Amino acid sequence: MNTHIMPTYNRLPITFNKGEGVWLWDQNNKRYLDALSGIAVCNLGHAHPAIHQAISEQSQKLLHTSNLYNIANQEKLADLLISKSEMENVFFSNSGAEANEAALKIARLYGHQQGIDTPSVLVMEKSFHGRTLGALSATGNKKIQEGFLPLLDGFIHIPFNNLDAINSVVNNKNNNIVAILVEPVQGEGGVNIPDPDYLNKIRKVCDENNLLMMLDEIQTGIGRTGKFLAYQHNDIVPDVCTLAKALGNGIPIGACLARGKAATLLTAGKHGSTFGGNPLACSAALAVLKTLDDEKIIDQVESKGGQIRVNLSNKLKQNQAVSNIRNSGLMIGIDLSKPCGELVEMAHKKGLLINVTAEKTIRLLPPLIINSKQIELLTDTLSELIQEFTK
Repeated sequence: MNTHIMPTYNRLPITFNKGEGVWLWDQNNKRYLDALSGIAVCNLGHAHPAIHQAISEQSQKLLHTSNLYNIANQEKLADLLISKSEMENVFFSNSGAEANEAALKIARLYGHQQGIDTPSVLVMEKSFHGRTLGALSATGNKKIQEGFLPLLDGFIHIPFNNLDAINSVVNNKNNNIVAILVEPVQGEGGVNIPDPDYLNKIRKVCDENNLLMMLDEIQTGIGRTGKFLAYQHNDIVPDVCTLAKALGNGIPIGACLARGKAATLLTAGKHGSTFGGNPLACSAALAVLKTLDDEKIIDQVESKGGQIRVNLSNKLKQNQAVSNIRNSGLMIGIDLSKPCGELVEMAHKKGLLINVTAEKTIRLLPPLIINSKQIELLTDTLSELIQEFTK
């Protein structure tokens, strides 16, 4: 195809023209079950009437004024996020990478406030925090960092889900650690789910060493794991939390939430965004949060995720090429014994949209509104494809 778009994606030869719920239709009117949700974005599915109404009404009134003025929708959204998160304040951006950049700037400001000239952030191998230069430097994936050296200094990468590694680095005071940044579940890294008390132990390390605990909830947040925020499974609260993806259900919006010693660091002139938190984006996010509450959607996420895992486990239990099936809510990972990128195209031909990450892991991120009948179709189709691929 002749196109003037930079080739930053290996796109499938498909264009979607419309969507409804868990379904998408392409240019030939072929229907697909979307088990990826625009990469964990469309938690409420496609063309949700509440989102449509919110952005339609707002677009008729006001799209943008800039953050030089008060924005009523932004203030309402901030209040709602704080009430749901136990945090204190919010900076709004346009994306997850931008939210993480705000978090990294908070960490550096915090370090300088402590008299540390070269503050460092402890980050995890196989992590993903975005493709802007700061977020890319924090990311624990050498493959996507190739070609962009020199990266920013001030990051120390250690294995995920390894408390001994955390303690070893933190106890060496020469490392100047001021914060620990971690995903509650690693998404791009392969749907890596840590020990149940991993976040609690990080919280304890941060408390004992006066460090900021910073959680990247861009993929896990807004109900994906069965709680509004994944850290709520652990009954803890971080110092910084970043959100994006599903917050706007397709309208670009990101958020960096902070509390305590982290909440007072970004002051006038320290950070900003022209479009961040504009009236349209915040109207969409308000509609998302209201719909999740009104329809009690998050309450059903863990049972739906469990149904997918159990269905796939039962259908694939005799297949020795399947080494592991796991889930945290509706984040599902299926590990195969060999690279399985071909499955994406195979699934596409069968009318199913999936993703493969970390070469050997099938990643499912279906809309939170998926129902039991659609789960049966998803697991039947996918298990047949895996059997065909591995036989």
